[in-house]
Amino acid sequence: MAAAPDHLFNLRNNFYLGAYQAAINNSDVPNLSPDDAVERDSLVYRSYIALGSYQLVVHEIDASAPTPLQAVKLLALYLSSPENKESAISSLKEWLADPAIGSNPILRLIAGIVFTHEQDYNEALKHTNAGGTMELHALNVQIFLKMHRSDYAERQLRSMQQIDEDHTLTQLASAWLNLAVGGSKIQEAYLIFQDFSEKYQMTSLILNGKAICCMHMGNFDEAETLLLEALNKDAKDPETLANLVVCCLHLGKSSSRFLSQLKLSHPDHVLVKRASTAEESFDRAVQSVA
Repeated sequence: MAAAPDHLFNLRNNFYLGAYQAAINNSDVPNLSPDDAVERDSLVYRSYIALGSYQLVVHEIDASAPTPLQAVKLLALYLSSPENKESAISSLKEWLADPAIGSNPILRLIAGIVFTHEQDYNEALKHTNAGGTMELHALNVQIFLKMHRSDYAERQLRSMQQIDEDHTLTQLASAWLNLAVGGSKIQEAYLIFQDFSEKYQMTSLILNGKAICCMHMGNFDEAETLLLEALNKDAKDPETLANLVVCCLHLGKSSSRFLSQLKLSHPDHVLVKRASTAEESFDRAVQSVA
């Protein structure tokens, strides 16, 4: 018996590869089952979140919406302002403890995303480690890489390859792992991003992936070209700005403008925090000598 057509394939792919506006624009998919309609809506709202439209998501998802959409609304609240973080995490923990909804895969995914943002990786893994969807497996790969456990990340990737070796998330996870391992694996990661750029719409995510590979291989001029192209697509993308700071330093060019933009648009970014710590240490050293 032939498998039923996957009506959401293109929508998911756009979302996974960072083509968020394309995901929103092409979300009017006919003949969806009720479950598929909920998944479609959650992907569309998560695309709006990725574009920074938190309030739209908060206003449009009302109290009668199903659990997956309520979870997405919590993510929008959590990201919208520091004042909302505590109450969003508190609600999240309450829902996860509810036997009726606690095992919902999108709720567990949002929990994983939020606790990863909090850098509480053990708490994130409590909810994501059981897997169940390709997105949960892919998030596990990211969490393990953040914990510098590429061995566990590789196990997750193997599970994904057994389910669907050609899945976009399997390919992405493979590229992330190759970048973390380094060495000869960098070229393999580059080829994955190159393949994406030939098959799909060019996005900041794909351009940054290729640029990071180029930097690892010492090709900083090519990396800069790719990153400036990414900046044209999204002038506030934190990863593009952060990668441009690093790339310019290697090219002996001024990176201060990109760092200033990053400070203004994403003051919590790890590169901003590191730069601030370095500046404070330098100031203290100067004062101790003075």
